[in-house]
Amino acid sequence: MSHPISPIASVDWPDADRQAAFAAWIAPLVNLHQLQPETLRPASADASFRRYLRLDRAGGGSLIVMDAPPDKEDCKPFVKVQALLAAAGLTVPDILAWDETQGFMLLSDLGSQTLIERLDPASPGAAEPWYRQASDLLLTWQLASRPGVLPLYDEALLRRELALFPDWYLARHKGVTLQGKQLETLSKAFDTIVAHNLAVPSVYVHRDFMTRNLMVPRSEGGPLGVLDFQDAVYGPVTYDIASLLRDAFISWEEEFVIDICVRYWEKARKAGLVGATSASGWGDDFGEFYRAVEWMGLQRHFKVAGIFARLTLRDGKPKYLADAPRFIQYIRATAHRYRQLGPLLKVIDEIENIQVVEGYAYGRM
Repeated sequence: MSHPISPIASVDWPDADRQAAFAAWIAPLVNLHQLQPETLRPASADASFRRYLRLDRAGGGSLIVMDAPPDKEDCKPFVKVQALLAAAGLTVPDILAWDETQGFMLLSDLGSQTLIERLDPASPGAAEPWYRQASDLLLTWQLASRPGVLPLYDEALLRRELALFPDWYLARHKGVTLQGKQLETLSKAFDTIVAHNLAVPSVYVHRDFMTRNLMVPRSEGGPLGVLDFQDAVYGPVTYDIASLLRDAFISWEEEFVIDICVRYWEKARKAGLVGATSASGWGDDFGEFYRAVEWMGLQRHFKVAGIFARLTLRDGKPKYLADAPRFIQYIRATAHRYRQLGPLLKVIDEIENIQVVEGYAYGRM
């Protein structure tokens, strides 16, 4: 007996069984949500094994299908964090249907334009309102934080993520195995990074809060939508602002980064997330806070460089590794700013074969 939904040429399925499972799942949803199955097409893919498809509706508009093979992806964290974000008042996709066993989900469609598509590094003035709105959304999310709800961003997780750099970026991508003084230097730097980040107060952490995961509103003046939140944890208040300002795919001049960061910090102080009125009393000085953002950024930069190498070498997604030099530059810029990271900077330069002209350096802390 043939199935009522025919194969769609624009969508590739890993095998006939997966396609048949999807067809069986979507069939009873067609009338309920006025779906047009023949319009099924790719919407986007992310760095995981999850992908998104778009379906038009007969009455106008569209919906999104999440295809997350259950042997590779667990959708339960997505569902949990979606509820937390929605309860906090953020704009996230509504979950209209979910087959946990098969790994299919029907979601509302927040649009097709990500924030990064509206930005130009040469026009920070035009980008500023977007970043101020994004940092306000971040504060709203953080103010909803409660301990014991999300997994802890603890020392073990911080170190597992840091290990991606020597394991994948260095050993697999660069063919470099650190030994002796170089290995000692990297290990000591990782110890210091972890210690700095564990000293920071904890809140809800999106863990990939950047412009590719923020959706431009369909109507003028509407709120940004938030995507790719399934890896959220409870950890350093500095993580998401570092992720936003030291973006994986777009870079800004230091003046712009500091301007947005100080505005965020001022609001975080008034809200009691940091500063003298916070439970920890931490972060009352912007210099202290900004240093912590940079040290948090270092952890993320090492992690993402390793992830991008892994995506290329293990998962066959080479486009990500093209952005790895951005993270090496972030690492070098931060290491250059702090004297105690001078040995780390030297190791990175040796690995990357960067010849540095010796001279006087100013502004180091």
